[in-house]
Amino acid sequence: QVQLVESGGGLVQAGGSLRLSCVGSLRTFSAYGMGWFRQAPGKEPELVASASWSGDTTYYADFAKGRFTISRDNAKNTVYLQMNSLKPEDTAVYYCVAEYGATRIRSPDNWGQGTQVTVSS
Repeated sequence: QVQLVESGGGLVQAGGSLRLSCVGSLRTFSAYGMGWFRQAPGKEPELVASASWSGDTTYYADFAKGRFTISRDNAKNTVYLQMNSLKPEDTAVYYCVAEYGATRIRSPDNWGQGTQVTVSS
């Protein structure tokens, strides 16, 4: 069973920044596409960003482009999400996800427990 453990969420003012981290207990971490979903209250989960196994291919939702950056360090089994210029509408639970062999996350095999991000106006 794969474990994904997120950290770095919290409360931040609008315009601020947060960096989320996710460590995966994956023996072959580099074989997985990694990404971040988020779910706001009363809404469906939505993909925020994903990175291929090498990190060379990335994908961002429109709302994340220009503000969020996904990166990964396979030596540390860690994927990051740097979030800048945060807005109140970014408030959500952010989930780290993994999908075996994916260049772009479409149907995650594994989900973390989530970390709350709250952006105050």
